[in-house]
Amino acid sequence: MIDCVNINTAHLFGDAFASQFRLRYRIFVERRKWNLPCWRGMEFDEFDTPATSYFIWRDDAGQARGIARIAPTTLPYMIERHWPDMVTREPLPSDPAVWEGSRIGIDPTLDPAQRRRVLGEIFCAYLEFGLMENIDRFLVLMPVAFLKRTVAKVGWPPRLLGPVRRIEASSVVVASMRVSTRILENVRENMHIEGPILRTAQDIKQQNAA
Repeated sequence: MIDCVNINTAHLFGDAFASQFRLRYRIFVERRKWNLPCWRGMEFDEFDTPATSYFIWRDDAGQARGIARIAPTTLPYMIERHWPDMVTREPLPSDPAVWEGSRIGIDPTLDPAQRRRVLGEIFCAYLEFGLMENIDRFLVLMPVAFLKRTVAKVGWPPRLLGPVRRIEASSVVVASMRVSTRILENVRENMHIEGPILRTAQDIKQQNAA
C-alpha cells in the first residue's frame, strides 16, 4: 500500500509526512552524500511546496521505507531550474498534464525481495495517480541503467529527451514516462501486484466515516 500525501492532507496520515523527510535524509544525505538542505534529520528543498504530492510506503510500525515525490510542471520544477539543457528533443513543458517525478528512494536495509515489491508499488502509484488526475506523462531525471534495466523491463518504456550526462557517480538522462491503463496493467503483471495500491485522503475519510 502506498499513501498519497500532501501538505493539505498530511494530518490524516499520522507521522507519514515527517517520516518521508527523515528517510530522504538517510538515503540522500547520509548514504549518497548529496549536498542538500536539511534540518534535524530531515531533507527538503525548494520544490517541496503545497503543490507537491508524496508517495510513501510504510512498514508495520508506520515508518516510511519507500518514497517518491511528484509535482506539476506548471510551477517551477527541478529539471527546469537545474538541468534545462538536458531536454533537447522537445520544449521544456509547463502543462497541467505533465508532472515531474523525483526523490525515488527505498530503505537500503530492506531485503531484495522487499525492495523490489516496494519499487513495484511506487511505479504503480505513479500510474494510478496519473490516471486519476488526468496526467499524460511524467518527466524524470534518472540513471540510464535504471531506466533500461528496470523501468523498461517491467513494461514502462521511457522516451529519452536529451543527452546523457555524468552527475556525481551516475550517468543520467531526462526521460518522459507515458501514463496509460495498458502500461499500468503491464507493470502490475510484471511486478506481481494485484489491484490498486494507492491510498488517498479520500480513502481515509471514507474509512473513518464507515
